[in-house]
Amino acid sequence: MNFDPTVFWQALTSDTFRQGAITAIALTVVAQLTAVVIGLVLAVMRGSGNRLLRGISWTYVWIFRAIPTLVQLLFVWNALPQLFPSLVESWFSPFLAAWLALSINEGAYMAEIVRSGLLAIDEGQQLAARALGMTPLSVFRRVVLPQVIRVIIPPTANEFITMLKITSLASAISLQELLTYTQQSISITFRFAEYYAAAAIYYLVIVSVFMAFQAWLERRFLWSSQRGGGERRFVTALRGMGAR
Repeated sequence: MNFDPTVFWQALTSDTFRQGAITAIALTVVAQLTAVVIGLVLAVMRGSGNRLLRGISWTYVWIFRAIPTLVQLLFVWNALPQLFPSLVESWFSPFLAAWLALSINEGAYMAEIVRSGLLAIDEGQQLAARALGMTPLSVFRRVVLPQVIRVIIPPTANEFITMLKITSLASAISLQELLTYTQQSISITFRFAEYYAAAAIYYLVIVSVFMAFQAWLERRFLWSSQRGGGERRFVTALRGMGAR
C-alpha cells in the first residue's frame, strides 16, 4: 500500500492544517449563530397575523433553500462587488463573504426549525399566561422561548455539524480554511491519501467535540420530569413568574 505515514503525520501536526481548522470552526460558529437569529426573526414573522410579514418570510425561505449554497457563495463573492463597487475593498475578505453567504443560506433552514418549535408549543399555555396579566413579550420570552429551545436543540445541533462541513465550500472563494490547505498541499506533493486522511481526522475530531457539546446541552435543557425531579404544574410555574 502506497501510504506514507510520515507525510500523514506531518500534515496532521502542521501549523497550516491547525490554522485551517481554526478558521473553519470560527466560520461555523459565527455563521450558525447569525443564522439562528435570522431564523428566529423569520419564524416569528411567518407566525404573525400580518400577511406582508408572512409573505416576506415565506419568500426568503423559498429563495435561499432553492438556490445551491455554492451558487450563493460565488454570488456574494463575485457578483456583489460588481453590483456594489464599494465592496471592492480589502475589508471585504473571503471570510466575510463566506460568513454572509452561509448565514443567509442557513437562516432559511433555521427558520423552518424554529417555526416547527413554535408550532409544538400548546397555544393554551400562551392564553393562560396572558390571563395572568403577562405582556405578549413576556409570554414569548418567559413561556414560549424556553420551551422552543428544548425542542430545537437536536435539529439545530445537526445543522451546526452540517455547517462545519459546508464551510469547505468556501475554498471556492479562496478562503484559507482546512480544505484549501489540503488542496494546496496535494498540488505540491501529489500525495492525495495522506492529506485527505489528515483533513478527515480533523473533521472527525471537531464533529465529535460538537456532538459531545450537543449531548451536554440536551441534558442541560431536559424537562424537569425527565431529570427525575417530578412534574410541576404549568399554571403554578406561571404564577411564580407573575409574582416576580
